[in-house]
Amino acid sequence: MPLRFLLSSTVRQFSSSAPSGGAAAESRTQKLERIADVLLSLTKEERKDYSTLFRLKLGLNHLVQAGGSVPWAGAGPGAEAAKPAEEKEKTAFDIKLEKFDAAAKIKIIKEVRTFTDLGLKEAKELVEKAPVVLKKGVTKEEAEVIAAKLKEVGATVALE
Repeated sequence: MPLRFLLSSTVRQFSSSAPSGGAAAESRTQKLERIADVLLSLTKEERKDYSTLFRLKLGLNHLVQAGGSVPWAGAGPGAEAAKPAEEKEKTAFDIKLEKFDAAAKIKIIKEVRTFTDLGLKEAKELVEKAPVVLKKGVTKEEAEVIAAKLKEVGATVALE
């Protein structure tokens, strides 16, 4: 069932004034059950689109994901504004120790201590947990310098 039909029929049903009385309450319950049945019959993609549209209609724009645009909205300025956000260059990196050579363990621990405020015991425990993130939110330049130093002493490092 097309989402536009679902939305228009739902809006028509709820835009009418709320009836009073026992039979009217039953009618309202039946309407809600019918709407629930229609929502349950939607495909996964249609449910995602409906969820996004519903949040927008309620004014909950901050709950709509950055990439979650309504597909039938067309290619307007809003759709074009979402593209530059995706193309932004990453500014904060995490330094992850993937693995290391056992012979270089002591050198790696010493190097980890130079760019963290960890003591010997904490640095040793951190290195032994590999793969592990050693430092988070580092600039690209700083991350590359630290990664190069760790690679020199025998570690396999990834920048995330």
